[in-house]
Amino acid sequence: MKYEPLSDREEWLGTQIVDCAYKVHTALGHGLLEKVYEICFCHELTKKGIQYLRQ
Repeated sequence: MKYEPLSDREEWLGTQIVDCAYKVHTALGHGLLEKVYEICFCHELTKKGIQYLRQ
């Protein structure tokens, strides 16, 4: 299966999302409720100006 290359915007967005997830994971570690990670992850996305929908 061949995929189309990502656009510059998609590449940037993917990098920013992974960066947010990494920051949350390194700051909080493991063992908390998913809701806590979700709140912190959304906060990081907001700081970067990335719009999202919560689950």
